[in-house]
Amino acid sequence: MAELTAHSPRELALAYLATHQVMTLATTGPQGVWAAAVFYVNDGFDLMFLSAGHTRHAQNITAVPHIAATIQEDYRDWQQIQGIQLEGKVALLTDVSRETAITRYQHKYPFLAQAEATMQAALAKVNWYVLRPDRLYFIDNSLGLGHRDEVALA
Repeated sequence: MAELTAHSPRELALAYLATHQVMTLATTGPQGVWAAAVFYVNDGFDLMFLSAGHTRHAQNITAVPHIAATIQEDYRDWQQIQGIQLEGKVALLTDVSRETAITRYQHKYPFLAQAEATMQAALAKVNWYVLRPDRLYFIDNSLGLGHRDEVALA
């Protein structure tokens, strides 16, 4: 395998994931297509997030766990656009993997440690998920309109 440079799409994508907080999920299910923004924490390219099971996107994930997602900023100049596009499968986290996700989430979002008891109780009851990408692209319009590189996930 070739040695990665500081500018490889893989390293750029991992750095982007580490410095951003919100991904938009695109799901489909019994009520049709839906999009929802969620906070995430990553472990490499695995993206963990939480959601209440009654939400439309969570119900869609239960019905059709293959989804798409994006992570990007709100840019004003198309030449500055960078971000991530991906597709993959979502799984419900349980046991140790769930506890690990909660710990990672609280580390990334320290304000949760100061949250009131009702918020702490809600966090303990919600569903925790992991999105494992099958395909992931790093978008960088500074290299040309619509420029994207597929990132090797293995």
